[in-house]
Amino acid sequence: MTFTDTQNKALQAKLSHRHVKTREQNGANLCYVEGWHAIAEANRIFGFDSWDRQTIMPACIWQAVQRGQTVCFYSTKVRITVRAGGTVTTREGIGTGLGRSPNPEQAHEMALKVSETDATKRALATFGNPFGLALYDRDRHQVTKPRSRGQDVPRLAPPLEPLSLVLSDGHERRFDSDTEFVAAVLQVVDSLPSVDAVYAFWTVNLPGLTELKGRAEPDDDPVERIISAMKLRLRAVSRRATPESKSDLLKPVGEAVTSVSPVPLISRPKEKRLRDKEHLVFVAGQPCLICGRKPAQAHHLRFAQPRAMAMKVSDEFTVPLCNLHHDELHRTGDERAWWARHGILEPLKYAARLWAASRLRTPADEESAASPGDNGDAREGPISTEHGDGRQTLTGGA
Repeated sequence: MTFTDTQNKALQAKLSHRHVKTREQNGANLCYVEGWHAIAEANRIFGFDSWDRQTIMPACIWQAVQRGQTVCFYSTKVRITVRAGGTVTTREGIGTGLGRSPNPEQAHEMALKVSETDATKRALATFGNPFGLALYDRDRHQVTKPRSRGQDVPRLAPPLEPLSLVLSDGHERRFDSDTEFVAAVLQVVDSLPSVDAVYAFWTVNLPGLTELKGRAEPDDDPVERIISAMKLRLRAVSRRATPESKSDLLKPVGEAVTSVSPVPLISRPKEKRLRDKEHLVFVAGQPCLICGRKPAQAHHLRFAQPRAMAMKVSDEFTVPLCNLHHDELHRTGDERAWWARHGILEPLKYAARLWAASRLRTPADEESAASPGDNGDAREGPISTEHGDGRQTLTGGA
C-alpha cells in the first residue's frame, strides 16, 4: 500500500497562484514557492509524523571578504523520506545559498540555511505540483489562474486610512477626518518657533501630507493651504535673515508634495545628510520589518533622497532588515517594487517613527537598554508595521 487516494489527489492538484512568489534576479523575474509553504504542504499531505528531512553533505564552495563583509557560497544536499503504509519513498535535492554579513559566523549561517531550504524545495518538488513542480513548466499549465475582473465578487471601497500628525514632542495623533487633520496642522504651524522647527515638522509629517495630497480634489487642495501657511511662518521667524537667504528658505517647502502626481515623490525639503551612529545602533536593535528576525541591520532607504556620489542618504531614513532580506534588497534593481512585493507600501513612514522614537530616548533609557538583563538591545516600545495585505507585525518592544 502506498499513498492514499486523498494524498494522490492532493499531489496531483494544481499549484494555487496565491502561493507563487516572484523576485528579480539578474534582470529577470524568478517565480518560486517559499520554503515554509513547501514544508507546510508536506505536513498537510504526508502527515507530521510520516516524513523526515535529512541534511547531508553541506559544503562551503567559496568565501571571500568584500568591502569589509564576509561573502560565502554553500552547496547542500537534502534527503526527504516519506512513509506511506508499508512503502518508504526517498527523494534527494541539491541547493545553493549565498551569505553576506560583516560577521563571518552570520554569513556562513545564512548561506547554509538558504542552501538547505533550496535543497528541501527541490527534493519535495519531485512529489508534485503543490511543492513547486508546476513552476518548471514554462506555460504554467498546472498553476491556477486568478479570476478575471468580471468574475470578482463586488467589494465595497476600503475606508480611507487615518492621517497621522507627528507633533514637535514626538507624540502622534491620528485623524479619521481630513478636515480635522488640516485644521490641526495649521494650528501647529502657527506655533512653530524657528526655521529649524518648521523644517523638522515638514520632514516628519511628509508621509501624511503626501497621503492627503493623493486624496485631494484638483480644485480644492488642502496641502496648498498648508504650504502657504508654512511659508508665511518661515517669513515670520526668519526676519533677521538677508533677502537672498529668505528666498532660499522658502523654496524647499512644498517641492516634495506639489510634485506628487500621481505617484508620491518622497524627498526631504532640505538637502541634509545627517549622521547618527547611536540611531543606527537603535535601528539595528529592532526586529526585521519583513520577517521579525534578530539581529538586524540598519538599511538606508535609497529613494528617500536624490543620489549623491559616494554618499548614503541621511541616517534618519533607515529601517531594520535581517541579513537575508538586506542582501536580497541590495540585489534588486527597483527598491520601491521590492518593498511593495513584501506588503510594505510606505517604508519611509516606519523610518520616521523610528527616528522620532530615537530622538525621545533619554540617558536613563540608554543605560537600561545596555544593562546585561536586556541583552544590550536599544529598544523602545513596540512599533506596529502594517502590510499591504492587512497583516500587522510589532517591531521593537520587550
